[in-house]
Amino acid sequence: MANFYIDTPELRYHLNHPLMKRIVELKERDYTDKDKYDYAPVDFEDAMDSYDKVLEIVGEICGDIIGPNAEEVDHEGPSVIDGRVKYACGTAENLDATRKAGLMGMAMPRRYGGLNFPVVPYIMAADIVSRADAGFENLWGLQDCAETLYEFGSEEQRQKFLPRVCNGETMSMDLTEPDAGSDLQSVMLKATYSEADGCWLLNGVKRFITNGDSDIHLVLARSEEGTKDGRGLSMFVYDKNSGGVTVRRIENKMGIKGSPTCELVYKNAKAELCGDRKLGLIKYVMALMNGARLGICAQGVGLSQAAYNEALAYAKDRAQFGKAIINFPAVQEILSIMKAKLDASRALLYETARYVDVYKALEDVQRERKLTPEERTEMKKYSKLADAFTPIGKAMASEYANQNAYDSIQIHGGSGFMKDYTCERLYRDARITSIYEGTTQLQVIAAIRHVTTGTYLAQMKAYHEQPVKPELEYLKDKLARLTDCYENAINFVTEKKDTEYIDFHARRLVEMASTIIMSYLLLNDANNDDELFKKSFIVYLNYTESEVNKHYSFISGFNAEEAGYYKYVSSENEGLKTED
Repeated sequence: MANFYIDTPELRYHLNHPLMKRIVELKERDYTDKDKYDYAPVDFEDAMDSYDKVLEIVGEICGDIIGPNAEEVDHEGPSVIDGRVKYACGTAENLDATRKAGLMGMAMPRRYGGLNFPVVPYIMAADIVSRADAGFENLWGLQDCAETLYEFGSEEQRQKFLPRVCNGETMSMDLTEPDAGSDLQSVMLKATYSEADGCWLLNGVKRFITNGDSDIHLVLARSEEGTKDGRGLSMFVYDKNSGGVTVRRIENKMGIKGSPTCELVYKNAKAELCGDRKLGLIKYVMALMNGARLGICAQGVGLSQAAYNEALAYAKDRAQFGKAIINFPAVQEILSIMKAKLDASRALLYETARYVDVYKALEDVQRERKLTPEERTEMKKYSKLADAFTPIGKAMASEYANQNAYDSIQIHGGSGFMKDYTCERLYRDARITSIYEGTTQLQVIAAIRHVTTGTYLAQMKAYHEQPVKPELEYLKDKLARLTDCYENAINFVTEKKDTEYIDFHARRLVEMASTIIMSYLLLNDANNDDELFKKSFIVYLNYTESEVNKHYSFISGFNAEEAGYYKYVSSENEGLKTED
């Protein structure tokens, strides 16, 4: 029997990070739940054992059910029957298995039927599920919506909806519209309060909605008559049992085909306001998107793991010129870089998850009592780090997922281009990760202020203060030189005092920051467990050095006036008609 948790020792390593002690302490509130729930932990060791055992269950279900179903789900896909979605047979089986195992609502408090897990083990489950089937992770992983409902909904709404999620009902976030993609300020789905019905009525169309026929929806809609920007938008909860929403069609996608991406038509759909009016976009959806982006980071890491596993297995098995191709240096180099990118993105994923865990737990504590001055400082610190690390995590994990899927096909050669091999599906599934929940370009926009304000640089220096074994000191010194190079690049760009010039170089600066930070994280991992991580650290550090030097060379040798040449200039022949 396969188990996708047990066969990946890196996961257990990240689960047992020292900061988990503080995270569990905050999450469990001195373990007071043990007197109310027989499955609540009695101490830290009991909590960690619980996470470990549940992740073993996740790994087993993924290895024995979700993973084996993935190819057939990809071929069958969902369908629309009378305005409703019918899942592929394998997807229905996957949902049934996760529901019966009690894996829906892992992160929800126990009083609503959840397991009260911190972000780290929950995101670890998303990592494992994504390796098995990235499309299914979109259905299971949209429990992030439940976190938003818990955070901003009323207690009445929590009592009404959250137990249903914990019992296995699905959720969706209905944001995008035909004329409002990344520009959510342009959302026009109309929300009108009906005195007669005593509720809000929603009318309009939503497009590209993941798992759009879910049981419970969070909907961004325009509640303020006459507005055209984000200040006129509110968030609503829609219950499918209320009727009023039909699925017009399912998009015919390149990948993640088991996940129905729907176009929805709202016709006087009854809904409840979630939170306060006019804060739908500027507060609630921003929080929702940050959670979703961490989920896509996990999805990217899971896909990277799957792509690497497929490439490694094929390279060991495929013989050419009388020996397995894994013995050829060209193949060895591809595999080593794939593994390094996988370990680097996973290190960044769990570092980010830990930051989110601490500040979210403190926010939750704040709902119950006043924080101490020390706790307020702690929450501010980790909130800032989570805000800085989430966009680079989403950007780099998704880009590396695409690169690893590409390289997996390359190792398979011509066979990789055939649908007979899993890597072909992984390549298609990975492509969306750098697009949805905010493209890589939008993640760069979110991250660049942490470059210019010094958040990343300060964290690099904090990482540098951590002691390492003597045999790693020379590698740590190399990282210090790369950090200096990064700082010089920032100074070179910002001294121009030109916002457009900073934007032009933003991706290069963000990539420099990301790769250096991931190198520091892998340095720490190698210091703690050289057998698991030292090879990946050395390979990734060399990769980082080449990337940083490449970007620094471009930035330092660039004339500001040349930036104008990168703007799109239409051909003088554009628009001219030619005769057939």
